[in-house]
Amino acid sequence: MSDHRARSPMAPPPSFLWIRRVGLSLLGLFTAVPLYVMLSSSLKPLQDVQAAFTWIPSRLTLKPYLDIWTTVPLAHYFANSLVVSSCSTAVSVVIAILAAYAVSRHRFLGRRLFSVTVLSTQMFPGILFLLPLFLIYVNIGASTGVQLSDSRLGLVITFLTFTLPFSIWMLVGYFDSIPRELDEAAKVDGNGPIGALVRVVVPAALPGIVTVAVYSFMTAWGEVLFASVMTNDATRTLAVGLRNYASQNDVYWNQVMAASLVVSVPVVAAFLLLQRYLVAGLTAGSVK
Repeated sequence: MSDHRARSPMAPPPSFLWIRRVGLSLLGLFTAVPLYVMLSSSLKPLQDVQAAFTWIPSRLTLKPYLDIWTTVPLAHYFANSLVVSSCSTAVSVVIAILAAYAVSRHRFLGRRLFSVTVLSTQMFPGILFLLPLFLIYVNIGASTGVQLSDSRLGLVITFLTFTLPFSIWMLVGYFDSIPRELDEAAKVDGNGPIGALVRVVVPAALPGIVTVAVYSFMTAWGEVLFASVMTNDATRTLAVGLRNYASQNDVYWNQVMAASLVVSVPVVAAFLLLQRYLVAGLTAGSVK
């Protein structure tokens, strides 16, 4: 009688498990090596970074992390990115919740057309809208005096065009999974449509809302193309300001690496703090 356990017919074969382990190990190595190079380069003097690369630094220094704040106005860029990303995230989440709730709970003329139009906007590359949007901002400023080009307000409106379609589409699917009986129960208790949305639907859809918020913030925080065209020295964001570490004669590579690590801290911290909601929102949205 054989003493080994019978393998479940649904269990993958041992060879597949080894292939998966090797594949995940290679993927982890592929991700970890650039991060190590960035971290080690940020702790080297500029002369060592410009010399032949060595895996183990001969000298370590924290000077690049101190110099990044004086070489360029990094704190000003940081404040601009924080204001623009936070405002675009807040406005995107509020509008997406209201639009998704209307599409999910009400039947109105043009509902299907609206849903298809919102989703189809994701099919076009953003660079197609760069020149038209810039010309619209310039004409609005010339005719009304409202400065949208080279302003943080214009950048917030621009980022909304990227984040709103995906946010609405995802929240519609999430709201559809919430039983309508909860809305009816809230209305029986004396709540109107907005009361039912705020007191019942929003708490039940919190993972999906957090997912939308993190996506909107990360999109606005790291956007480069539109921010490089629609900002000036006063409104420049971090993603664009990093290029100022390159002068006509030299590139401060150690400071570029140090600044890149510093500016990634808010996004990484937000992801780690909200990871539980983010994973729940993405998996629930994909299944439902």
